Amino acid sequence: MARSALLNVMVQAAMKAGRSLSRDFGEVQNLQVSLKGPGNFVSQADHKAEEIVFNELSRARPGYGFLMEERGTIEGEDDQHRWIVDPLDGTTNFLHGIPIFAVSIALERQGQIVAGVIYNPAMDELYTAERGGGAFLNDRRLRVAARMKLEDAVIATGVPHLGIGHHGNYLIELRNVMGEVAGIRRLGAAALDLAYVAAGRFDGFWEEGLHAWDMAAGMLLIREAGGFTSDRNSEQNMFASRSIVAGNELIHRALLKTLKKPLAPR
Repeated sequence: MARSALLNVMVQAAMKAGRSLSRDFGEVQNLQVSLKGPGNFVSQADHKAEEIVFNELSRARPGYGFLMEERGTIEGEDDQHRWIVDPLDGTTNFLHGIPIFAVSIALERQGQIVAGVIYNPAMDELYTAERGGGAFLNDRRLRVAARMKLEDAVIATGVPHLGIGHHGNYLIELRNVMGEVAGIRRLGAAALDLAYVAAGRFDGFWEEGLHAWDMAAGMLLIREAGGFTSDRNSEQNMFASRSIVAGNELIHRALLKTLKKPLAPR
């Protein structure tokens, strides 16, 4: 596949950060780790990877702004462009020696995601997409799965944990979905969950409590692979609502319907 100069910049940044993460993954027991909140960890590896991505992207496009998991919002002179970066999605996996984690980079132009890269260095899997140009895994064109019924589908999800989410409501959602599908999976890295939907490995995905940096690149991958994304209210308001539902057209619609069944009272 032919990549634009802009996408090449993103790929270079993601892979350089990924190499740093791979080195730290081999020495994970020696990393400095701190707690941002209940069940929410940040490591020295997160900060190193974010520094690499920030430096690489700033050098290539010095005027662009940033939204980054660890550094937050950084305003740029060019208010039309913003990088959305998660330097290590799946930190808990990473810290437990589970090789399911990724660097995620998206470019937002005038409020629209126009390019995305997700890189899992442990498996050397590079997912890329540009708006209107398709989605790819290591240069192989991606298409979402073609399954038409929930009963044939494997659906991924993110599970609330200590201090995060409405556990009672989630358990009802899980009960409703698991009663209609062939299987449910939980990777622990939303960026890769979305990339797997784009690759047809998962038929659908839902999660609440996410941030823009968890979703931005994966949303574009799914759309460019022929899939659909929305928030749980069927609107394109994922960043504000912090929720996402994804799949091909039929699975997306069916999953939304299942998730809208009555929940537990708050």
